[in-house]
Amino acid sequence: MTSIDDAPGLAPKIFRFADVDEFRYAIRGLNFDFTPLGRGIATEQIILQLPGCDVNMTRAFPRVVDAQLGADCTAVGFAMDDLDVPIRFNGTRRDRAAIVVGSSGAAYNTIQEVERQIASVVFRPEVKDRGWPETNSSFKIFETSPPALQWLRTVVREVMAAASEPIDSAEVPLKGAAMKESLLGAVDVVFANVMPARWTLRPNDERQFKLFQDIRALLSEDLGQPIYSEEIARKLGLSVRTMHDVVLRYRGMSLHRYLRLRRLWLVRQRLLAGADSVKAVALAFGFWHLSDFSRSYRDQFGETPSETLERGRRR
Repeated sequence: MTSIDDAPGLAPKIFRFADVDEFRYAIRGLNFDFTPLGRGIATEQIILQLPGCDVNMTRAFPRVVDAQLGADCTAVGFAMDDLDVPIRFNGTRRDRAAIVVGSSGAAYNTIQEVERQIASVVFRPEVKDRGWPETNSSFKIFETSPPALQWLRTVVREVMAAASEPIDSAEVPLKGAAMKESLLGAVDVVFANVMPARWTLRPNDERQFKLFQDIRALLSEDLGQPIYSEEIARKLGLSVRTMHDVVLRYRGMSLHRYLRLRRLWLVRQRLLAGADSVKAVALAFGFWHLSDFSRSYRDQFGETPSETLERGRRR
């Protein structure tokens, strides 16, 4: 990882990661958890902190993401590219001109299957007086006109470029405030051009999203214990089929495939922290068949658990 933490004036901070184990999400006010879908990464975050808002541009790698916004802020997110492989947002995959928005405490889930260029702007305090769509417990997604989205992308790039230029320290507050107003105006245009679209009803269904969050919470209680679909479904008052359909929708894979992937990732994090032994950590996360575990681990991460543990101990 490399970073620029002491940049003067308005200059953006740049974070680069070539190792998924070193990756950390640097956006303020966002609780962020992820499970990688591949071995290696080459990602970059560019973060610009302005008076009253943070602008983030990320070259995102394949991963499953669960995130929740902090208090008294509003965030908007959108793709900076137009690839044919869409991001799955709150259970729905669409390759359209879309923008997502959430306010204080709102949560979201995404699955990024390939490397994408994405951007977000987090405004503080919460935006309440500009006629933007209201959100509650989850982020919402809307389809807008391609020219409106392109204008927002252009403003973000221009703000980033202008912030990188030398500036007198006395001008920083005024220039920063003007940049924020430009961003607010560009988002206004996007929401003024929102188009009714039936496909947005599903990802904006808070009842379904809460159901997914309830399943996720139960599954996370003790990943070291066996997970029985019937028991989880019974606790939630669901049929097993309904529960599996919800997990497939929001995870993009079956319940047990995701749990195995998640457990492997958690084992890796524990090994890198300098665990006592591979066997102890594997058993703690429900892997009792050690040869099968080692093979799955090597297939997923390109090295053996022992090699990961040794690397963790050298840190």
